[in-house]
Amino acid sequence: MPAKLLTLAIVGLLGLSGAALADPSFSSLEERMTGREFRETGLYKLTDDELAALNRWIRERSLAEEDPRQGAAQEQPQSSVGDASDDPRGFRSSEDRSTIETRIVGSFTGWRGRTEFELENGQVWRQAEAGTFVVPEMQNPDVEIIPGMFNSWRLRVSGYNTRIRVERVR
Repeated sequence: MPAKLLTLAIVGLLGLSGAALADPSFSSLEERMTGREFRETGLYKLTDDELAALNRWIRERSLAEEDPRQGAAQEQPQSSVGDASDDPRGFRSSEDRSTIETRIVGSFTGWRGRTEFELENGQVWRQAEAGTFVVPEMQNPDVEIIPGMFNSWRLRVSGYNTRIRVERVR
């Protein structure tokens, strides 16, 4: 049954707008899915290399297949919100959207609901979607905060493929 869910997830993602998938800054599966969807499809079980290979496969297939909707998506008028430097995915070019690599300060056992993550670089981020993820207690684990679509961010703890959408508190 998990193979069917994975197949459905892949087919569903391939059916998404070609404009988003054909973009050089392709959004990966884990950025497109909620934490719950990522767990339910079993993708969290993949190693980083396996997940990268799957994302690469989807990106290559979407670039090889022309989607007539791609042209229509590019012709849409820009929103009056933001300035002309906004890209179609909602990113603002004036903001730094690079991956943040740091550590969580102190003990970490996962997240539950509205968990706040105090980072070694002084930033504080809060869980922005429902979900629970439990791990054996870790001290000062390495984390990545990865930019996603529509100004979203996802936190990933080193050694685990599970990601959670987060928002910056300070």
